[in-house]
Amino acid sequence: MNFDFPTFLVAATAVTGGIWLLDALLWAPKRRRLAVSGDAGQSTNAGTDAGQGAGMGGAPADATRRQAKEPVLVEYAKSFFPVILAVLVLRSFVVEPFRIPSGSMMPTLLVGDFILVNKFSYGLRWPVLNSKFLELGEPQRGDVVVFRFPQDESVDYIKRVIGVPGDVVYYSDKHVIINGERVETMPLGTYQGVGSGKRLTGESLALENLDGVKHDILFNPLVPDLPPGCRILAQGPVQIPEGYYFVMGDNRDNSNDSRCWGLVPEANLVGKAFAIWMSWDGKRSGLPIAFGRIGDVIH
Repeated sequence: MNFDFPTFLVAATAVTGGIWLLDALLWAPKRRRLAVSGDAGQSTNAGTDAGQGAGMGGAPADATRRQAKEPVLVEYAKSFFPVILAVLVLRSFVVEPFRIPSGSMMPTLLVGDFILVNKFSYGLRWPVLNSKFLELGEPQRGDVVVFRFPQDESVDYIKRVIGVPGDVVYYSDKHVIINGERVETMPLGTYQGVGSGKRLTGESLALENLDGVKHDILFNPLVPDLPPGCRILAQGPVQIPEGYYFVMGDNRDNSNDSRCWGLVPEANLVGKAFAIWMSWDGKRSGLPIAFGRIGDVIH
């Protein structure tokens, strides 16, 4: 079962904030009144004790002081609410971290890369509801985007935008074809994989220029353009309607993408990937951390 972290954050913010608000409006004034009455009672008892002997009024005063003390639940709510709220705002509207679990975006992103995703590049959305309330921009060809998988929205995918609304996209002979023009690539030799990607050693490496966004791709010239089950492009070129995007992985023969299951609705976009902040692969020889990848900008 996938843990719904956004829903958890919203619920935790509402609960801790609600407790804080109730305390400020209802409970804290009552405690202050009890504290005042306790102090008055203590003064009265002190005067009585002075005349009748010590120890007769201590118990009621202690009980009043305990009732006037701030409950532990309120203390925790006041401590956690600002932290949870800050995380919710940062994660929902500024930047969100993700981990790369598969090799579909190799060689741009490797298994074990931890990336940062810009949450405002394509507009601001309400957490959990995912409805947009502020337009700020649209995906461009070449962007690396995170989105909720249209066939299972509890799963996040990361791919590269190949086709935008109005484009006609096809894939043939290991080349992307947009609006009838083939996107040229420059051979870079043979790929040498590391860690979890070592099995892809020997595949062809090339530089693709997608509207000025230059990035490396992997492909195997000996396998078909479309794996079995990829039914979308098997029927011919696809025209991208308004509000949808055609996405592909940079590991062209090891990617489950728009060629197979169709287009990504604009409403499913999560954000634009822009940097690698950590790279940890337990299958890497030597240290599992690839220090050289930390801080890399994603193109």
